[in-house]
Amino acid sequence: MSRRPSHPVRLLASALAAGALLTTAACSDGGGSENASDTAAEQAGVARPDAAKQTPTGSPSAPAALTEAGAKAALLTEADLEGGWNQVQDADKWRDRLLVGKVDVAAFLTAKSSATDCQALLDALYDDGLLGDPSGPSALTGFEQGDSRLLEQVAGYDRAGLDARLKWLRTLPDTCDEFTATGSGGAERTVQVTEASVPDVGDARAGLRVSVQGDADGGPATLTLDIAAVRVDTSAVTVMGGGLEGGQTDSVAQAVRQGTERLKTVLDGGTPSPQPTTMD
Repeated sequence: MSRRPSHPVRLLASALAAGALLTTAACSDGGGSENASDTAAEQAGVARPDAAKQTPTGSPSAPAALTEAGAKAALLTEADLEGGWNQVQDADKWRDRLLVGKVDVAAFLTAKSSATDCQALLDALYDDGLLGDPSGPSALTGFEQGDSRLLEQVAGYDRAGLDARLKWLRTLPDTCDEFTATGSGGAERTVQVTEASVPDVGDARAGLRVSVQGDADGGPATLTLDIAAVRVDTSAVTVMGGGLEGGQTDSVAQAVRQGTERLKTVLDGGTPSPQPTTMD
């Protein structure tokens, strides 16, 4: 994956509510009569607590909103990844020229909207905005392994917009199955988009594999990217890995599992462990 010029960064599970604590009254006739202790309390002039105002014990609270510090704490570390990935400091400056191109609208015949979607995909991959612009805090980190790269973003979003964006991503393997994009120099690139599996984590998820066949450094080249996005409440973990040597399916899956677990820990008010959690 080639180094890209600097641009501003725009660069992915809430706990299930437990059932309310129930108190059962001991009734001899099976009806809805009060139990003996309640009756005695009322006869003694002691009012019973209003059941509607009692707070059930043991019910988890809703996840906290993501903060800037929380987004940074949720980011992956080298310890979360296997295979010799090295963390870098300039991931926010990564841009790949093979992703720059104008989609050939004419090739879509009557489905002009498909061309618009495919152009939006290329633009989002280049600008690190696969899930749109975050409405809350955002943090980014990246790792290198030889000529391959892995990029992770943790950010807060508007819930409706985030769900809509994930739904849109799931449609792209159909609408953008294969298309042609033309670079600024006139060179044509063949782009293929297929569905990719994502570990069953978080509240909602979407996965893609995108390959771009073109020229790099004077010769033919194919850029392959494995992409996964996972929603946790109103926050998301987005992971993209690959390069000119191929995709990074296993590493992206591992990053998604660990990244989602770290985000959940942060949203639950905890601090992610410096060592990765063992997960199936």
